[in-house]
Amino acid sequence: MKNDVRDLGLVLDSPVRLIVIESWDERRVLETLTGLAISRGLALHLWSATEGLRKTAFGGEALDGGESCAPDVALKCVKFDQMGGLYVFCDLHPYLDQPPLVRLIKEIAMAEGRSAPTLVLVSHALTLPAEFQRYAARFRLALPSEEELLSIVREEAARWSERNRGLRVRTDNRTLQQVVKNLRGLSHAEARKLAHNLICDDGAITQDDLPELNRKKFELLDMQGVLGFEHDTERFADVGGLHNFKRWLGERQAAFLAPDVSDMPRGAMLVGVQGGGKSMAAKAVAGLWGLPLLRLDFACLYNKFFGETERNLREALKLAEEMAPCVLWMDELEKGLATGEMDGGVSQRVLGTLLTWMAERKAPVFMVATANSVERLPAELLRKGRFDELFFVDLPDRETRVDILRIHLQRRDLDPGHYDLLALANACDGFSGAEIEQVVVSAVYAGQAQAREPDQQMLLGCIQGTSPLSVIMAEALTRLRSWADGRAIKA
Repeated sequence: MKNDVRDLGLVLDSPVRLIVIESWDERRVLETLTGLAISRGLALHLWSATEGLRKTAFGGEALDGGESCAPDVALKCVKFDQMGGLYVFCDLHPYLDQPPLVRLIKEIAMAEGRSAPTLVLVSHALTLPAEFQRYAARFRLALPSEEELLSIVREEAARWSERNRGLRVRTDNRTLQQVVKNLRGLSHAEARKLAHNLICDDGAITQDDLPELNRKKFELLDMQGVLGFEHDTERFADVGGLHNFKRWLGERQAAFLAPDVSDMPRGAMLVGVQGGGKSMAAKAVAGLWGLPLLRLDFACLYNKFFGETERNLREALKLAEEMAPCVLWMDELEKGLATGEMDGGVSQRVLGTLLTWMAERKAPVFMVATANSVERLPAELLRKGRFDELFFVDLPDRETRVDILRIHLQRRDLDPGHYDLLALANACDGFSGAEIEQVVVSAVYAGQAQAREPDQQMLLGCIQGTSPLSVIMAEALTRLRSWADGRAIKA
């Protein structure tokens, strides 16, 4: 807050007569401007389309009985003020396509002398017309630091305690630190609102609250579109195999979540057979680290208008940084970045935008990319340094198939102890994790049809009735394994 007051004060003291402030926290902006106006002895006026031009920012009387609700009338009052007042216009952006208003603002911005008025435009977003864009100084209020966010959470906890006869809010230090990290990127008011909602229901802050907190944050940042929020993140206990990948992630968890790490883990790519568990593993990263999971949908990314696809990608990546710390999942990456000459160069421009962001990003966004047809990916994306590591997800071995069978039987309230899992695992040699799950699902349906639980023979019958992809696409699998040999680490 102190830095905001100092920095905005320096802008007010400069010769600039047009200041633009983009913020969702209008009240905090007005409080800051009011304090600066008082300290400098400036007359402060506030304009809105509903109340017109008023003498003070909070509760002042209208200057002209409401006629200045019309923005052109209000701006003329500003233009002819020779007392050097400070005029704050809230939400003027819908009117900035009117040529007379554009000219009025430009004339105010061009005024010289210490007695010239200062115009401040405040809105959640402002795109300035080219006519006066270069006359404006943009200012953005600083987002709260982690120390301020922690203070906000503690203040809301103290308020809850006062309302509930001195009861203490239940939490632990690890969860509290995760809450603080997940509140980053929000304004003071937004963070306070979410902290209040987090505590008010049951007077506790637990790990179970984190998914809902992340969902609410996602909604506040308005990220719907090409970037989706994944509500259900897997637990690694529900992901069979992938022991090397799990160990690799465990070694990097503390480094990624630590503040101010110079060599922050950047991400991993998972390539392999369809249905091998790559997508589930990507979800499990977010679940393991207690972070929000965002999914970049390349199908929604592409737009027929020139330049719109790249703009969509830049906007999605920017929003991911605002959601940080988070996991950004790019599923089936080859469908969005496959090289080709029939798209007018769109895929190449998208690739360039993504590579630039991957190289320059500072925000803690951990990328997990998955791909089935790795040969379709551009070489620039696969070289060392783009991702921290490249993992190959092969068909599960026998031990992993036993784990997968146990997981899916338990999910359907079937006791794995009633089955010979080793015999079933041997029978489904060459099956992917997704195919094993469908075997269990088919056996459950068969059992329901006979009004009983599926038995060993039902499961074996479903296995024998399935032709796995390893048979149907044996040649493609052989080529993929050959490519991964020496290029990728077995997950």
